[in-house]
Order: sequence, then structure tokens, then C-alpha cells
Amino acid sequence: MDLLGALRAHRIVAIVRGSDPGASLATVRALAEEGVALIEVSLSGRDALDVIAEARKALGPGAPLGAGTVLTAEDAASAHRAGADFAVTPALGEGVTAARDLGLPVLAGVMTPTEIVSARRLGAAALKIFPAAQAGGPGYLRALAGPFPGLPFVPVGGVDADAARAYLAQGAVAVGVGSPLVGDAADGGDLDALRVRARRFLDVVRTPDADHGPAGAGETR
Repeated sequence: MDLLGALRAHRIVAIVRGSDPGASLATVRALAEEGVALIEVSLSGRDALDVIAEARKALGPGAPLGAGTVLTAEDAASAHRAGADFAVTPALGEGVTAARDLGLPVLAGVMTPTEIVSARRLGAAALKIFPAAQAGGPGYLRALAGPFPGLPFVPVGGVDADAARAYLAQGAVAVGVGSPLVGDAADGGDLDALRVRARRFLDVVRTPDADHGPAGAGETR
């Protein structure tokens, strides 16, 4: 799949990490029904590979579906077998290279300039700034735009609706959102509340004031 193109088009990745596999699957389905097109199921959730496999059946072969927290070569291989078509990592390592070798585009976790350079060398499709809030929030993204203009950054970690708007205004290609969007739905919580939050986040990423700035311009990989 064209992960970077999908990130540019949809501008939000929902991160599902739950303690209840059935609720996690219901969360994926509800997000998709509300129009959240890019969904990542974290391998740190309970029975995550089963959730990915069932989500693939439910969503069909054409829907983008990612595996998150891909740390090892076995993680990458298992996610690929389960039906994931992109991988998300919290850091650099064999999860990045193994996923790439399997043909899975990678949203690779970085924080420092050195890691950004390394991720590009490893062939990452996009760069997950993680944990974004602790790294400095939108101001950190603005600072990175100087030495790294045009790179496809995706802030993840502590991204609520207001932060999502700010990151996109600073040029993020997309944002990754976990608990501020999913809440307790993947643990058996309120799916109706999840749907309300999903619509709110979609309104944010579709508004003109979240248009890409200089950090999202230029280079296309």
C-alpha cells in the first residue's frame, strides 16, 4: 500500500490497544464506520494478532490496517500473516527492517535528529515522533522543520483534538491518536462515545485551519 499517500489523504491514524479482544474488534469496526480510514492495532493489546485477523475479514482486503508496537522480526512476520498491510514501530530496530523486507511500509518511531536520519536510511515511509508531547509538542515539530524541511512527520503520544489541530498547522502529515480518541472502548467501554470522539477528530483534521504548513511541504517520502 501507499502509506504516505494514505497519511496525506486521511491525516489521522487511530491507535487501538485493548484488554478485551472482542471490544477491540468492535472498536476497529466502529472507527471504520465513522470514516476513520487508517487504523493501527497495537501488538501490546490482548490477542492483538487475532484482532488484526478478524479486522481484516471485517474490513475487507482494500482497507488500510496496521500493526503497531512492531519491535522484532517475529512481530513483523506475525503481523503480516495476520493481514496487516503496514507496520508502526515505537523506535528503530529490527522491526523496521523486517517489516520493510516483507513489503510492509513502516511508520517508524523517532525522537532525535539522529534517529530521523537513521529512519530515512532504513527506508521508513513516514516518521512517527514519539512520544510527541514529552518531546516538546508542536514547538518541537516546528523546530525539526528547520533542518528537516518537508519530511513526513506523524506526532503520536498525548495528541488530543486541540493538539492534533496544532500539529497539522505546523506541517505534520498526519497525527496518531490513541486514548484521546479510543478512550475505554477497546476495554469494553462506550462505543457511542467513541463514535462522537471519532467525528470530532475527523472534523479537526478536515478543517482548513489544520492545513499543512512548511514542515509538510516539499519531499514526498
